[in-house]
Amino acid sequence: MVGLEGEFPLIRQYRDWIQKGPSENDPDRAHFFTDGIVVLDTNVLLSLYEYTPAARQQVLEALRNVQSRLWLPHQVGLEFVQNRHRIIIGRKKALEEARRILKNKLGDAKTAIKEARAHTQKMLIKYAQDTEASSELDVQISNKAIEELLSGWSQTLESQVTRLSEYDISISPGSEGDTVLSQVAALFGNQIAEPPTPEVTRQRVEEASSYRFPNLIPPGFKDAGKETALSSSGDFLLWEETIAHMAGSADHSHLLFVSNDTKEDWYQPPGEGRNTSRPWPSLANELRLRAGAALRMETPGDFYRGVNRFLHAEIAEATYAEIDRAAVNPVEEVITERDAASTQPPSDLVAAAFNAAGLEESLLDGISNPAYRLPFLWWLIGATAQLERRHRFDDEPEVLVVPATRSTAQPDPGWVPGLRLHLGEWPYRSSSWIAPWFAQTVNDSSRRDRKILQGLAAQQLAFEMTDQEAPS
Repeated sequence: MVGLEGEFPLIRQYRDWIQKGPSENDPDRAHFFTDGIVVLDTNVLLSLYEYTPAARQQVLEALRNVQSRLWLPHQVGLEFVQNRHRIIIGRKKALEEARRILKNKLGDAKTAIKEARAHTQKMLIKYAQDTEASSELDVQISNKAIEELLSGWSQTLESQVTRLSEYDISISPGSEGDTVLSQVAALFGNQIAEPPTPEVTRQRVEEASSYRFPNLIPPGFKDAGKETALSSSGDFLLWEETIAHMAGSADHSHLLFVSNDTKEDWYQPPGEGRNTSRPWPSLANELRLRAGAALRMETPGDFYRGVNRFLHAEIAEATYAEIDRAAVNPVEEVITERDAASTQPPSDLVAAAFNAAGLEESLLDGISNPAYRLPFLWWLIGATAQLERRHRFDDEPEVLVVPATRSTAQPDPGWVPGLRLHLGEWPYRSSSWIAPWFAQTVNDSSRRDRKILQGLAAQQLAFEMTDQEAPS
């Protein structure tokens, strides 16, 4: 707000609540782009993996316009390097499944046409006694005609799905081959925060858990209730780091924070005469009181348009569309084998998976090795969703945990031959390898549950094999 020196103390003190929220035409917006410290949230950096190569290079070039003022909080850097593999795996999985989904949809189309033909024939005979017209439909819309009709479209779709493989990102477990990681590292240079001490982190987590979250003080209170207090506090740890950094220098008078996250623990919902949400006024007020700095929060689309406007970056309209799409449709979370070993799944998701499989949750009490319970739970969640035994939950993660594989080579030192499973219940005893947590769970289970588990695993394995054998 301009000219606050002449305003009453009440208006000056509560300016952030009185203002309606940021606008792209605010007179001081340019200062945040030309003079402010720029902090990019983790989701902004991870989105780089989702863009096409051309769009990614345009975005990185645009970021170089603010490179000297970029600053990477430790929490953002940590989340970025920890989650990049999850994003890449999710992208790879989606590209791999594209062919299977196409095959299924084309099969559904053929079935729908045949069912429509059969229904029409049934009506002709039942109500018109017109067997001639019914028989004529078998000639006019024969199975061969259906195949020929869909053939051209199928080839066109399949060629486009094949072309998608060009957009895969394959990297090694380390940093080798990950050009996004290396470009982000070069972008920030040495403008990254040192990790807080364990004592500081513990104090901040305790403050979030015991005071801020119970009182719904932003940011991050919507994350309360995650697996651990530390994992629930990521947004608050980022916020505290940023305030400390801004308070550490008199030159840091403007902070431009860019994020896809517009949940209610960052943005105040519409109300009080406002038709749209706005960043919580308490965030701007807290930064001003503790660091003497002004805050502006923008989504990636608005931010990159601002870089274009104030710093003359060249970004194509098609790239803005990719940026906006990534912001609206964030990358699906993926649970890998490694994640499954240490991540507790939501209880309602577990209950839905057990119900869909026809199992009792008391089965868990019989698993002799506690370390095997979490991988088993995540597999059950993923298998019942993949095999369409139940409807997916909103925001349910993709699960890449498999109990068995058919291969001549042992996939991992801990895996055991399929002979470990019961004769007559497992169809691939002589040609499969079994994950140790699955073999143990099956052998600890009752005869009824063993059959259910092995049947589900066999169906999933057959499903995966069919997908892999789809023609290219």
